[in-house]
Parts: sequence; C-alpha cells; structure tokens
Amino acid sequence: MTEIRSAARASPRALARMAGLFELLEAASGAPGQFILLGTLVVSGDAAATSRNILENTTQFQLGVAANLVSVAFHVVWTYLMYEVLRPVDRGLSLFAAFAGLTAAALQALAAVIQVAPLAVLNNGQPIGGLTPELQQGLAFAFLRLNARAYNIYLVFFGFWLLLIGYLVYRSRFMPQLVGAFVMLSGLTWVLQIWPPLVNAVSPWNLILDGPGEISLMLWLLVFGVNADRWRQRAGFTTSS
Repeated sequence: MTEIRSAARASPRALARMAGLFELLEAASGAPGQFILLGTLVVSGDAAATSRNILENTTQFQLGVAANLVSVAFHVVWTYLMYEVLRPVDRGLSLFAAFAGLTAAALQALAAVIQVAPLAVLNNGQPIGGLTPELQQGLAFAFLRLNARAYNIYLVFFGFWLLLIGYLVYRSRFMPQLVGAFVMLSGLTWVLQIWPPLVNAVSPWNLILDGPGEISLMLWLLVFGVNADRWRQRAGFTTSS
C-alpha cells in the first residue's frame, strides 16, 4: 500500500487510469458472468427446464461462476484504487466508501459461491443420497433463487458505494462535477433494489440512470485520469498515513 501511495503522489493520473482499468475488467467479467453465461440458462418458474439447461451446458455454467469470482477480485482492487484516488478529498468518507465497496465485494463473492451448489445438487444428472430427480431439480432452482437474492443485496451495497464515490468526485475539483453527479444517479439506481416493488414498477427505465454514471466514470478515468496539479493540491491538505 505504501508503494501505491508513493506512486500516486508521483503520478496521480496513472493511479486514476489504473482504477478505470479495473472498473473495466470488473464490468467485463461480472455482468457477462451473472446475466449472460448464467442468466440465459435459467427458465423463470421452471426448475426442470433450468436443471436441464445446466446439465446440458455445464461448461458454460462453470465459466459463469469463474467469471463472477474473478470479477470479485477486480472489484476489490478497483475499490482500493478509488480510495487512493479520492482520499485527498475526505479521508474519512473515502475510508467509509471503501468499507461499503468491500462489503459489496464480499456479498458478490457469496453470491458466486452459492452458484456452485446447483452443480453439486444435480450431480451430473445422477442420483445423490435419497433425493429424487424432482427434489434435486427443486433444490438446484432454490439455490439459484438464493443467488439472485444475494446478488440483489450486493447491488444495494454497490449502489451505496457509488453514491459515496460520486459525491467525493463531485467535491474533488480534480474531476468533473458532472461525472460525480452521474455516478450518484447510478448509485441511486442500485440502492433502489432494497425496495423491490418500486424497482419492478419502474424497470427497466431505472437502468437508464445507471449507464451514464458508470460509463462516464470509467471513460474519464481511463482517458483523462485526474488533474494532477489539483490532486496534489488537495493531497497537501491531508494527513499522510
């Protein structure tokens, strides 16, 4: 960590670009893993069809689980790098934001681990213990529903983290306030997951608020990083740790 902080003082723009890179890597692995590789195998309300899809596409299912686990690692690094980028704005709030981000990553990891259970229960289509095929399918489907619940809770904490870092970006003066405002709107989109009836009522239009925030943050970090002089100016008023 000391080496990263020394590098940040020497080249804050490079640190910000690294944060943008890990945001890109997290998005490129997490969303496809959860919604494409795994999501396309789930048939809503049909445990038998879902189990059949998993057994016929075991490699795809395993790749989805692996992608989700890899995205957790990227998310942890991204969270830490954003803490370092935004620490000069408000060290305490940046630390609190990092705690929220790491909590979200832990829930993301839990959701990914739960995804392993359906494969174990289905046992390659072979009987396991005294379970009937119908019960195996029901248990596998129940684990997938549990995964979805855990993932939604992860999204709430992820949204809370985005709200905090969006606010810090807005206050930073070394990144555009417009980017910070967009990121806060993006965070609000995911925090609303805490109230499913409202989300169901406004879906999918609420997701329109998410794209500009996460995409603008990623692109700004990758292309422009931060204003190095202003970053160092803000860092000069913080206490080194």
